[in-house]
Amino acid sequence: MNFIFRSVYRLRPISFRRNMSFDYPKIRRDEKVADSYFGIGVSDPYRWLEDPDSEETKAFVDAQNNITRPYIDSCPYKESIKSRITTLWNYPKHSVPFKHGNKYYQYRNSGLQNQSVIYVQDNLQDKGEIFLDPNTLSDDGTIALSNTSFSEDGKTFAYGLSASGSDWREIKFKNVDTGEDYPETLKKVKYSSMSWMHDNKGFFYGGYLNQTGKADGSETTSSEHQKVYYHELGTDQSKDVEVVEFDDKEIRIGAQVSDCGTYLILTPIKGCKNYLLYFARIDPNETITKKLELTPVVTKFEADYEYITNVDSKFYFRTNKDAPNYRIICIDFNNYSESEWGTLIEEDPKNVLDDAHVINNTMLVVTYLKDVQNTMHIFDLTTGKKLHDFQLDIGSVFSISGKKHHTEMFYSFCSFLTPNTIYRVEFEGDSIKETVYHETKVGDLDASLYDTKQVFYKSKDGTDIPMFIINKKGFVLDGSRPCLLYGYGGFNVNLTPSFSVSRLIFVTNFDGIYALANIRGGGEYGDKWHNGGRFDKKQNCFDDFQSAAKYLVNEKYTSADKLSIQGGSNGGLLVAACINQAPELFGAAICQVGVLDMLRYHKFTIGYAWKTDYGCADEEDQFRYLYKYSPLHNIKIPEDDGQYPATLLLTADHDDRVVPLHSLKFIAELQHKIGSLPQQKNPVLIRIETKAGHGAGKPTTKIIDELTDIFCFISRALNLPFSA
Repeated sequence: MNFIFRSVYRLRPISFRRNMSFDYPKIRRDEKVADSYFGIGVSDPYRWLEDPDSEETKAFVDAQNNITRPYIDSCPYKESIKSRITTLWNYPKHSVPFKHGNKYYQYRNSGLQNQSVIYVQDNLQDKGEIFLDPNTLSDDGTIALSNTSFSEDGKTFAYGLSASGSDWREIKFKNVDTGEDYPETLKKVKYSSMSWMHDNKGFFYGGYLNQTGKADGSETTSSEHQKVYYHELGTDQSKDVEVVEFDDKEIRIGAQVSDCGTYLILTPIKGCKNYLLYFARIDPNETITKKLELTPVVTKFEADYEYITNVDSKFYFRTNKDAPNYRIICIDFNNYSESEWGTLIEEDPKNVLDDAHVINNTMLVVTYLKDVQNTMHIFDLTTGKKLHDFQLDIGSVFSISGKKHHTEMFYSFCSFLTPNTIYRVEFEGDSIKETVYHETKVGDLDASLYDTKQVFYKSKDGTDIPMFIINKKGFVLDGSRPCLLYGYGGFNVNLTPSFSVSRLIFVTNFDGIYALANIRGGGEYGDKWHNGGRFDKKQNCFDDFQSAAKYLVNEKYTSADKLSIQGGSNGGLLVAACINQAPELFGAAICQVGVLDMLRYHKFTIGYAWKTDYGCADEEDQFRYLYKYSPLHNIKIPEDDGQYPATLLLTADHDDRVVPLHSLKFIAELQHKIGSLPQQKNPVLIRIETKAGHGAGKPTTKIIDELTDIFCFISRALNLPFSA
């Protein structure tokens, strides 16, 4: 029997009082705080909440958690919900194997371990042994592995550690043969690539070594003037050499040693789109003692350039330069004038060239995005001719491993109903042999009990928007089922099919529907899709999402009072803007780590980098459209005595990506303007996590607790029974 339907009995629905009032904390408003933007006065009465260290802010956080916690904890299904999530989460999870030196490595999680463990194998038949277990680094799992890098000979392992979800990293080095760490630790590392010289001693990283004040993830100050440093293995960080810097304080610098080992490729970026391109010649036999001499190739922020590989001086890049769906170009670093650039793989007029990976010396593994689903092919690196098509189901290629000189590669594939499947591909002459290396089993999950489909609906301006819908087979369109609608819509991010236990729990145990809308602002259809949701076109994202809600109601998948919406980060902005603009469309809203003050976001931590998607209130034309939708500044009393949907904000004290002040100020304003209305019976609450950040590296226990609280909130707010 299926894991959900084994010994099924439906609990008798427990009726909650949805029409109830809340005694929200009394919050000080400082009406004297205001800014003037181009002649328009904008008040900011809760600016004091921007100081995370003040006693008043700490008291505010405690007061908010003290009303949220009882509401969530009183859900009668809480233990059943947590038990079901825990049970279904408890399945073995494996990454693709990756080979370095003469050994294979793989991330594994037995099921409920807080952090995945790296195992090492001498060959693929070995069971393997533990190489690095981050669970031993903290009692609560809040120290996580971030980016990692092996030296070219595979004998040294550089690994970054993040504490409490912060973007700050400390880099350590491990001797692969002995298992011992080298004595040095590199600190104040952030937004950094990691790349080794081919002498296996020199190491490049990016850092903010001159930053003063706190650097633990709880600060709100911006990190500026990143520099690239050269570190020699076995020496103290104080001896590291500053090798690359730029005058612009907002630039972050990608630095990658070429496959041949004689170039350092530099891709400076100022925002979240469009790179510069420089290179420096390096000699792996010489120690670097001073700044590198840079050669500029691209000096204007106009396009993306993603290094793939090089053959001697000919370098191959994935780019959207004159190609909104991306292409692969060749630049000869001995003759790098743009007029001399060549194209290896032309832009596809319909499908987005999503990724390229070199393998077997002369082969390019290229993935495309076709209507939000991956296809994968092999091309000849010399001629650009297609050599092979992989036969993929509807879903996503999640990761690919293998180096240029390897004659094998691994890739993982998943879909909404198919957990991670790992394939091994072997190359022998002209032969390409593909086998299943590992299939993930999730309890007794029976995927045949569910349906997944993709629909296209019309947005406000007539644009066709794709949306995936998951439901039980035999589902009847009568508008009676709850629905959870998810969206993001920004920063060229693609939301492709992926496996999630929590989605299936919502579909099965709440007898619901899950919908994922691929709205504009993402990269699902290349630059045109991204640009359709940037700058003054951001309203398209909100229109697309609201149109998704209307479609689901009109087609009788659900009803407005049973429709929950969810989004995080930029998706949190999406959710908050939509409940401001059309509160009547939704029954509940889950707004996670959202960007909610669009007039001041750029003043905190990495916020300045988002100006390439949002614009900036310091510019008059951009201020005017930001002010129109900024969630903090557009909370309005609904018409016709309506009310806001039940709303839960989530943030965390070490989120140094989207700092908590966004959520704190928004909930304060929301409770002041909306929570005090006599007709507002739906709760507007916030959950503030400790020792957690934006999401990356979050331990399993915290993930399960958060999912439990979200489902409990939805269950209580919408009076939804949970069947065990």
